Amino acid sequence: MLNPFKKLLGRNPAIRARTFVFFILFFLYLWLEVDLRLIYYGSDTITNFPVFYRGWDFFKDFIAHPGGPVEYLSAFLSQFFYISWAGVVIVTIQAWLICVCVDVFIKTINADRLRFIRFVPPILLLVLYTRYTYHFVTTMSLTVALLFVCLYLRVTKESGHFDLLSFLSLSGILYYIAGGAYLLFAVLCVIYELLFRRRVRISLLYSLFAAVIPYVGGVFVSGVSIVEAFTDLLPFSPKVLVYETRRKMVETVYLLYLLLPLASLGLGLWRILVKSPALSLSESGTPPMSSDKVKKGLEKKPRRRASGPGKRIFSWYFRSSKIRWVIESCLLLVIAGSIVFPANDNELKTLFEADYYAYHRMWPQVLEAYHHHPSSFLIVNAVNRALCHTGRLSSDMFSYPQHPDTLFLTSKEYLISHWRKADIFIDLGVMNMGESALAESIERLGERPVILKRLALINMVKGNIGAARIYLGALSKTLFYADWANDYINRLQSDPNLSTDDRIQNLRSLMLKEDYGFTRYDPEKILLALLEKNRKNNMAFEYLMAWYLLTGQLDKFVHNLNRLDDFNYKAIPRHYEEAILIYEVLTGSKVNLKGRNISQRTQQRARGFSDICLRFPADSKGTNIQAMLATARDYGDTYFFYYNFGSLLIIKK
Repeated sequence: MLNPFKKLLGRNPAIRARTFVFFILFFLYLWLEVDLRLIYYGSDTITNFPVFYRGWDFFKDFIAHPGGPVEYLSAFLSQFFYISWAGVVIVTIQAWLICVCVDVFIKTINADRLRFIRFVPPILLLVLYTRYTYHFVTTMSLTVALLFVCLYLRVTKESGHFDLLSFLSLSGILYYIAGGAYLLFAVLCVIYELLFRRRVRISLLYSLFAAVIPYVGGVFVSGVSIVEAFTDLLPFSPKVLVYETRRKMVETVYLLYLLLPLASLGLGLWRILVKSPALSLSESGTPPMSSDKVKKGLEKKPRRRASGPGKRIFSWYFRSSKIRWVIESCLLLVIAGSIVFPANDNELKTLFEADYYAYHRMWPQVLEAYHHHPSSFLIVNAVNRALCHTGRLSSDMFSYPQHPDTLFLTSKEYLISHWRKADIFIDLGVMNMGESALAESIERLGERPVILKRLALINMVKGNIGAARIYLGALSKTLFYADWANDYINRLQSDPNLSTDDRIQNLRSLMLKEDYGFTRYDPEKILLALLEKNRKNNMAFEYLMAWYLLTGQLDKFVHNLNRLDDFNYKAIPRHYEEAILIYEVLTGSKVNLKGRNISQRTQQRARGFSDICLRFPADSKGTNIQAMLATARDYGDTYFFYYNFGSLLIIKK
């Protein structure tokens, strides 16, 4: 019997070197190109990222049902995605373990020519992460199942009774640890015994136990449903398939699970059909020849010399092991690159980056993220918030493609985008709406630390210290937010009013106590209420004026220009100047600027824009495509352009 652990990937220096280079590049690509922090943060796109708390109360819920230990381990390890390089180390180790397990199985069944497939699972894992999906729990259960397959191959003997006992023992342990992923272990053991050891009776017994063990362990012992007993932690579990966001790239996970069973099944059937005595088992049940014996037998046969125009090339290739290693390694990297590089979802990465940087109030990085990919409503929403906090919304807003729905995500497509709206509500001072949005997010996304942190902040601002302590207590049991939570817990002990916390006090000065709701068409009601509560609320003012500009309500815009006196505007912001000039042309009346003047540059640009538009008359429908194209380059960043052609622009939702 071939000992599968006798010689692993390190038995051949060339193979060891290739594997080492492959996983170094695997690590570097994940670290430098794929930012696992974005998956940890997940925005509201990843809905199944697990929560993890320290302590017995959290742990005990996982040990009460099959698959709980793998779920607990996966939840713990996933938290290290918070530190990008640490998450990359974990994923790389997981990919390497899967690679080793596949190699062990292939070596055990004497299929050296199939050893290349050990690199397929790591490549598929890279595809999953470049698409910014979360299937770590499922791939972890796959890893554990393959490790148990290798353990079975290690302890198996020629005694059917001992092997059956080993199978039953490993099956019981694995089903408890990994739930439905146990079926992968059972399938591989059945294929191995049936096709490669030709032990029909024991393979039938394994098949029977593969059906009985989940039923007994899941349904009778743990009390779960039959479906959950057989599918939990598998990619076709209802927990995955019911939710659209969790089904993304699930076909790739199917391939991860099916790769080794299908490859070994096909090889076993081929050996039986061609009846190759050197590779398949004899009818008497004699174990297969070891690869060394096979090689010796093959060496006795005269080699067929290459002929034809490629004779020298083939001869050179087969005689030079170094050249062959280089060519095969390069071919592996080319194949991996041709699969992984096209899979990059740069658009989703840009969206995740914009959300991540906006949450951490890294405003320059938010604006930089916009330039990495064509814009969408969600990205422009984050950009507008960044412009406001950097004092540029009233002068640079129309340097980015705009739409009335980008400011507050008021269109029906974003009714459930509570995650993104919550931060806007908090910054404005609408704490009740922010709390409501975050409560909805918890229902959909779970108790993520970033949500609990916001809720703790809101309740501290509102003075609900009891509720704040609950959220802070939960955060104190997390891995990476405990310091922040413990700091506030200690501060609340000595100063329950948090009188020295500048951010808390500032938000309290802006806060509305009444409940308001944004509607699709009228978000201005709450903005006016905020300004009535605190006339110095700069964000409320700039968002109100931006709303009027985006919706073309220039009369209301002009009516609120007197609020400029409440803020330290040394000059009229550029977009306000442009809107004033448009209003004066449309109404024929002069706007009272209270001593302020429109800059000469804005007036010159207004005349230049008007002259170009006059050269291109509108068509019968009032559309002026030629004028839009003629002015886009020099005036595309102005309110002149948006007011005249905004309805013709298409921004991706």
